[in-house]
Amino acid sequence: MTDYGEEQRNELEALESIYPDSFTVLSENPPSFTITVTSEAGENDETVQTTLKFTYSEKYPDEAPLYEIFSQENLEDNDVTSILKLLALQAEENLGMVMIFTLVTAVQEKLNEIVDQIKTRREEEKKQKEKEAEEAEKQLFHGTPVTIENFLSWKAKFDAELLEIKKKRMKEEEQAGKNKLSGKQLFETDHNLDTSDIQFLEDAGNNVEVDESLFQEMDDLELEDDEDDPDYNPADPESDLTD
Repeated sequence: MTDYGEEQRNELEALESIYPDSFTVLSENPPSFTITVTSEAGENDETVQTTLKFTYSEKYPDEAPLYEIFSQENLEDNDVTSILKLLALQAEENLGMVMIFTLVTAVQEKLNEIVDQIKTRREEEKKQKEKEAEEAEKQLFHGTPVTIENFLSWKAKFDAELLEIKKKRMKEEEQAGKNKLSGKQLFETDHNLDTSDIQFLEDAGNNVEVDESLFQEMDDLELEDDEDDPDYNPADPESDLTD
């Protein structure tokens, strides 16, 4: 008859010796404890970590122990799911044998694998960003290849914008024509025009200079006085032409 208690006590002593810094007893009846598992350092010394909680069933190791993820760091939800599936598989394969060390070792390897996946994923993301940057630079220097489709699309947009500009210009010209006043309207609306000439003379000092030399020899001119003509009739414009 198997002494399950003895096997469980012996395994607990071994586990405490193997994991002195990460093994913690939670209760003695039923035996329950945690073991913290940390991956090897990845890129930039980054690690992932999980604390596994185990509880012995009454007939362990002929029955699988109870297990759960007690806590974790830097693990995605899908990583946690993968670890739980791994524990289930390993527990089933090792029924009848003390298995905690085997389960913890499997999880340790899984965490290292996750760190490698993180590194690979980051490298791929970096390469993808570099590729996108190169493509953007090529587009900057070479532009977009002209096809019938994108040319027609561009032309339709260009024609629409040009039509809007023409409509706006016509509207502005029409509005400007409506607001333009005729000379009569300007005169009627701006009363300063009534006195503009007078104001000009006032601004000039109201002095008009006459060149008297233009009139010095007028006395020598022989001018006929129409009133001395006996045939002159002021009412008859042609009377002066009979001479």
